[in-house]
Amino acid sequence: MIDTPEGINWPSIDQALSQAKNIHLITHRLPDSDGIGSQIALYHGLRQRGQAVFMHNYDPVPRICRYLDGAELITHGKRDPAMHPDVVVSLDAGSFSRLHMPDSLRQSATLINIDHHASNTHFGAINAIDDRYCATGAMIFDLLAVMHTPLSPAIAQALYAAILTDTGSFRNNSVNADVYRMVATLMDAGADAALAAEHAYASHKFERFNLLKEALDTLCLSNNQRTAWMYLDASMFARTGCVVEDSEGFIDYARSIGIVDVTVMMCQLEQETWKITFRGKRGINVGALATTLGGGGHRYAAGCTLEGSNADVRARVQKAVTETLQGAIL
Repeated sequence: MIDTPEGINWPSIDQALSQAKNIHLITHRLPDSDGIGSQIALYHGLRQRGQAVFMHNYDPVPRICRYLDGAELITHGKRDPAMHPDVVVSLDAGSFSRLHMPDSLRQSATLINIDHHASNTHFGAINAIDDRYCATGAMIFDLLAVMHTPLSPAIAQALYAAILTDTGSFRNNSVNADVYRMVATLMDAGADAALAAEHAYASHKFERFNLLKEALDTLCLSNNQRTAWMYLDASMFARTGCVVEDSEGFIDYARSIGIVDVTVMMCQLEQETWKITFRGKRGINVGALATTLGGGGHRYAAGCTLEGSNADVRARVQKAVTETLQGAIL
């Protein structure tokens, strides 16, 4: 929530939604709490006024979000959903490719793009992009206010989960007094802060810690100890019985090293497909770094997806990181 959201015409988005017959809500591949929480909150808001709406993503709901009321309604997979929407709302995705859905999804419907990443490519017919928001969930909070939607406990819990994780438990520089006022409103409406924290941070399976051992064994420093690197490949996931979502937060262990300015985490998604996650400190703009590699994100948290072997991808990322540290990208 921000004081002056110039450039976002929430009433026009409300109008487009109110006139829709069938609405499809979607978030990015490998969804996180912000994407899922925003999706569920908007779903409940639209259902409150009797609209036909459904939720479908490429990947399943992550374990830490499955307690949210409505998470069980989100379908997933490569196929086009059976329902043919006239409006699609993309939530928390920086580009259409991040949705991992066929072009037919936007060719046959009005695409509304709601996101708080500065690197967003404005791929929608209607775009609501503002990186001053701490989370996409905060944007949905404002949209629901314009829609005059009462905050049910289910909506409040979903938005609280979105904001909790995307602010790093309220530690990021995107947090201001307005964010705390918004959170107070959500708690007054029924959000359970302790429940959200338990699912986000205290509900991990034991195998995750075997995966963490694998990741920490790869930890090394580069660029005169200004960068920290970790990776997880398919064999490590197989040995531990884990999946990519189980590695959420591992990068923070490397980021906590005092002398490190840029942290890189590489996770193998498929045989030659890697998810690259960046964290920055002390003014290093990893959002700009990720953009040069076809991804995007925020100044201090960003990512991309690259094709190639571990060595090839590492070399490409190393080159981009080195250029960033040399001041080519600030």
